[in-house]
Amino acid sequence: MAELRRAPLLALLAALAACAEAPSPAQAVSEAPAVRAPAATAPVAAAPVAAAVRPITGDPDDYDEVLEAIGDQRRILLGESTHGTHEYYRERARLTERLVRERGVRAVAIEGDWGSTERVNRYVRGVGHDRSAAEALGGFRSFPEWMWANADFRDFVERLRAFNLERPAEERVGLYGMDVYDLFDAADAVVAGLRAADPAAAQRAQREYRCFAHYRRSTHAYGEAARRPRASCRDEAQAVLAQVRGVPRPADPAAAEAHFALVRNAASVAAAEEYFRTVYAGSMAWNVRDTRMAENVEEIAAHVEALSGAPAKVVIWCHNTHSGDARATFAANRGELSLGQLMRQRHGEDSFLIGFLSHSGTVYAAPQWDLPGRRYDMRPAIERSYSDLFHRLGIPAFSLVIRGNQAVAEALSGPLLERAIGVVYAPATERQSHYFPTRLAQQFDAIVYFDRTSAVAPLR
Repeated sequence: MAELRRAPLLALLAALAACAEAPSPAQAVSEAPAVRAPAATAPVAAAPVAAAVRPITGDPDDYDEVLEAIGDQRRILLGESTHGTHEYYRERARLTERLVRERGVRAVAIEGDWGSTERVNRYVRGVGHDRSAAEALGGFRSFPEWMWANADFRDFVERLRAFNLERPAEERVGLYGMDVYDLFDAADAVVAGLRAADPAAAQRAQREYRCFAHYRRSTHAYGEAARRPRASCRDEAQAVLAQVRGVPRPADPAAAEAHFALVRNAASVAAAEEYFRTVYAGSMAWNVRDTRMAENVEEIAAHVEALSGAPAKVVIWCHNTHSGDARATFAANRGELSLGQLMRQRHGEDSFLIGFLSHSGTVYAAPQWDLPGRRYDMRPAIERSYSDLFHRLGIPAFSLVIRGNQAVAEALSGPLLERAIGVVYAPATERQSHYFPTRLAQQFDAIVYFDRTSAVAPLR
């Protein structure tokens, strides 16, 4: 079977749909009542929503109200309802660039592996050896490579580099990966990073990581074996992480960035070890992943604060199922949490969650896990969904601030259905595979909606 690098979103959503009437487990993390699928079209007061939307036209002031609502908040999550939609990447870039220029954001964290993203980070900060954004994105070669190696993200990376090169090193915006799948490459990077400064430490790390050598760089083989406690490399991964964390942080900004990369590579090994061990044990791997991503965001923020001497503001790019608050969705009935939920629990009103939705168009996705992607016609949103509700407003594209608008919040209290397409699209089982019930006003603080969207353009 193909090696499992990620827990596919398709499988998660199919499991949610199949268990739509299951009771909440005892270990559920939600404080909210169970969210049931709508039995019929939920009554929605469309007038407050129509009055509050602000059309997106491409003008510089498109997101004025969104930025006003965000204010000085320090954790801004920008979602997406697919991993293959051009408009989502383009508009997240527009929002991020305004937040960088107008709100002092100094870090962007993405749903990508640390090592591949660190190569891009070096490029946007004006160091490293890549000569273009397209070249810097060459590290994204594993499925689904189009998720970050696409034309929209390439263009954003070039603009971010141009912005950075006008500023001193300590004020440049970093671009960091926060996901948890980088195991073997990250281990190699730790050893290589230690070798130049401390050969003895590099040898110790290499000895510890030798535990993984039995699995021939296969996370599937490791995950299967690690179901037996004696085969686990948990202690070895944690030992190297502790060793690396003990290395003093340099004062020089460039050296501090390299030190942070070393620590994050060691942390990536430990997180990936835990994730794949949990996946194959049949436990809550989703919660491991989102909890680790939340911890990674906080470490990124601490790093940026140490560089700049000011409280860090971080923009986070990830799927709606991560950026939204899981307590408002059916996922909470299964005891699942989300990155957006954790940000709210840690930062309260100092976090801001934005979901991106659409009604129809095209999307870039794969028919099955680990197969080549292609352009699909995306089916129109089904009835009893929020996208269908927004489609009926007849506005091609708009933003909608929910937080602070009681009439809008009441109108979008649902539950209605929300569509989620990851890197796999299964139109033949659209309802079962890609929809789940949610209360949108509790899931997000704002919404960005496009009635018709188009597929991303992969670089390769």
